[in-house]
Amino acid sequence: MTTEVIHAEIVSLYEGTTPVRSRWSYRADQPYTVTAAFQTDRDRWVEWVFSRDLLVEGLSGPAGVGDVRLQPEADDELYLLVLEIESPEGYARLELDHDRVSGFLAATTRIVALGEESSHFDVDGLIDELTKV
Repeated sequence: MTTEVIHAEIVSLYEGTTPVRSRWSYRADQPYTVTAAFQTDRDRWVEWVFSRDLLVEGLSGPAGVGDVRLQPEADDELYLLVLEIESPEGYARLELDHDRVSGFLAATTRIVALGEESSHFDVDGLIDELTKV
């Protein structure tokens, strides 16, 4: 059984001025989240982990009120997904190819169907990990 999807693509930072490489991943043992990593330097990646449900919502309309916000946007002939990420260290507005992100989401649902996440989540393992702290 496949347990992980990795999808790489190029995104644009600050409305198309600087290309930024990204790596998107999903793991069956962490079924509620997706990870988007952005290359900020040759050997440095910054990771953002957020809800897969947020990605689902953001592909069809504005979603998110915290550090991660998504919204589809049409630009000339392009259909984009705008991803805004914010932290105390800064803010970025990234434009992604909507179809590529949709393809990534579809790949995650082949591993764990939407609504079936709880059957793949190891609650006992999480409790063990939390009680060891």
